[in-house]
Amino acid sequence: MGKKIGVMGGRIMSMLLTTCGCLAIVSLEAQTTVEGTVRDNQTKETLIGAAVVIDGTTIGSTTDFDGRFSFVTNETPPFRLSISFLGYKTKTVSVSLGNTKNLSISLESDAVLMEAVEVKAQRISQKQQQAALTVESMDVLAIKEAASGNFYESLGNLKEVDITSASLGFKVVNTRGFNSTSPVRSLQLIDGVDNQSPGLNFSLGNFLGASDLDLRNVEIVAGASSAFFGPGAFNGVVNMTTKDPYDFPGVSAEVKVGERALFQNAVRIADFSTDEEGNKRFGYKVNFFRMEADDWEAEDYRPIEGAANDESHPFGYDAVNIYGDEDVSFNNDNSDNLFVRPGLTDFSRNGYREIDLLDYSTDNTKVGLGLFYRTKEELQFDYGFNYSTGSTIYQGQNRYAMRDIQFYQHRFQVGRKDKWFLRAYRTSEDAGRTYDVVTTAIRMQEAQGSQADWNTRYLTTWSNQILNEYPQITAASDSIFGVVQQQIADGVIESSEALDVFNDLSIEWIDDNFDLLNEAHLLNVDIVNSLSGDDLEPFFEPGTQRFDSLFQDVTRRIFTDDGSRFFDRSSLNHVHGEYKFQLGTFNMTVGANARWYMPDSRGTIFADTLGFTYQRDSLGEFVLENGQRVALDSSRVEITNSEWGAYIGAEKKFSEDKFIANATLRVDKNENFDFLFSPALSLVYTPSETTTWRASLSSAIRNPTLADQYLYYNVGRAILLGNVDGAFEQGVDSLFTIDSFNNYRNGLNRDTLDWFNVESIRPEQVQTLELGYRGRAT
Repeated sequence: MGKKIGVMGGRIMSMLLTTCGCLAIVSLEAQTTVEGTVRDNQTKETLIGAAVVIDGTTIGSTTDFDGRFSFVTNETPPFRLSISFLGYKTKTVSVSLGNTKNLSISLESDAVLMEAVEVKAQRISQKQQQAALTVESMDVLAIKEAASGNFYESLGNLKEVDITSASLGFKVVNTRGFNSTSPVRSLQLIDGVDNQSPGLNFSLGNFLGASDLDLRNVEIVAGASSAFFGPGAFNGVVNMTTKDPYDFPGVSAEVKVGERALFQNAVRIADFSTDEEGNKRFGYKVNFFRMEADDWEAEDYRPIEGAANDESHPFGYDAVNIYGDEDVSFNNDNSDNLFVRPGLTDFSRNGYREIDLLDYSTDNTKVGLGLFYRTKEELQFDYGFNYSTGSTIYQGQNRYAMRDIQFYQHRFQVGRKDKWFLRAYRTSEDAGRTYDVVTTAIRMQEAQGSQADWNTRYLTTWSNQILNEYPQITAASDSIFGVVQQQIADGVIESSEALDVFNDLSIEWIDDNFDLLNEAHLLNVDIVNSLSGDDLEPFFEPGTQRFDSLFQDVTRRIFTDDGSRFFDRSSLNHVHGEYKFQLGTFNMTVGANARWYMPDSRGTIFADTLGFTYQRDSLGEFVLENGQRVALDSSRVEITNSEWGAYIGAEKKFSEDKFIANATLRVDKNENFDFLFSPALSLVYTPSETTTWRASLSSAIRNPTLADQYLYYNVGRAILLGNVDGAFEQGVDSLFTIDSFNNYRNGLNRDTLDWFNVESIRPEQVQTLELGYRGRAT
């Protein structure tokens, strides 16, 4: 997608440092350029991403793909350089005035650290190879080499991973199971934090994720894994880990450009301080990411899947990217009345094209701050703040224009590595100016006139004007009538069959005369759209001031105010603790978590604020104050939802660690549902470093999302409802089928209604048995 034209700490950072020097009015003669190469002291291979900084400052760079670094400084030699890289001992080098270029620096591997992080040639470490679940991985090098707009798209190259593009700025990861643009059955974690939208309850791709520069590695866990990660890990987990400032200090920058006016840039600044004994204490990192592009324009005017009509139908059809042309009314079909209105069957309103209702510019800005502190007792305190905002397009039940949407995330964690941790975080969102594109089209058509009124005018105009404009239509109908009369006279058909035969012959003629009838249909639409009166206004033509004014008004008002804008300021709070200990020869893990959802949509998404109304005058018009509608007291319905879980796991190694047995049991409870248990068992056999066999029995559960439980969403053609309570009253059927309702409308006979009920929604559960083998060449 994009071509990377900048590398971390390369020429871009030199230009930035040089520019800063000029702004500080420091002369070029006072600046010093420091250049060199960093290598492994054993293999002599160059190291990519090593941090090189002037000791005691944040001035420096990181090595590029050739292991080279270069930066400009106002510091005057002599000074000392500090060179660090994950898996190697930090080295200090003296730089003199005449020796600032062509530096050759060799780093010695840190045996302890190397063992801890398992730096290996293959992308799957020994630890991952022996995991109880199926794991695929991208390391820091693979992330850096991603040729697409961001690393997220490159995840699709991993086994059992599928990337769905809802839009240019919205990529969705799916693993095993259902593929969807709303991946509620998979979990996305960044440093242990669930990256889901508090209101929609699914991960927003990389819209709220980390930038490529700050990612250390990505693991994809495919399949049912609730026992290890909790509810939501039904199909799998995308587990991302970012770089901490202790192992990845320095300044790095990146720029990418590509087609569709893609421009993407990122900056990462990280550093740490040490005490008098050289121990790392306080660390920090700052990340900035910005992406701009022009999204793909939706111009698919083919019929939707399952449409009653296609392009061969002269009176219109329901097109994919035209909204408002749907068949949603009862008086738009003349197929059984061709004798009265010759030549006309079922017809569609013209609607609005998506390109008239959307600005396809996409942008995403992410800012992150991390503060870290290590004590002498090896405790580490972390605080992280992430903010994301931008505009993009999302495809769900309808098409949504996400405009100026914002996410705020606070995270605090304390713990001792590989021993215990206590983590708490809060995620909040603001939908900004987000609106439903389909509902916008429907609201704008309703401003012209109701669907039923428009259809009535269409039928009247066909009879009074179109048939006079196209006399050949009436002539054809008269001819068909003569044929039917002759067949009756000849005894070919009975008089009782005359109307059906007439309709059948008329439809055959309609099918053979597309051009004539389509021209008549388009003229009829133009005439109806130009009418004004008690029930209709002229059509709001795209590109006119009249259209723009209505569009701004509809997208400014929320759903409960007859608009198409969302209101969503939902939040979620989460607390998670875990402790690891030794019990005899068993490695034990225990943990628990709790979560609280606090949705706030004012009735635009959820069934909160259903009683929200506005003041009207004696003529039924809305009362305005400063151009805004005056709200009456509403019967506010507040929704909350909470859940908690606890787990215990035991691991046993035997036969010289060639066998690893693991057992885990997890219990989860949502306030609206019963207790759910997720057990998991696995046995891993590793006869050699290159061969692993695995057998595992795992399970997963998924509690219904907030939308599953409390949804109240008007999509224009229907109202979608959550089903936490079920659709029945005291065992009495309360719903009826659409077909039986259509029959009821004809005769108003309640006995024709086909009644039924819907039981309340319940959690999903699945169990899986896996037998696996993984091998690699030596």
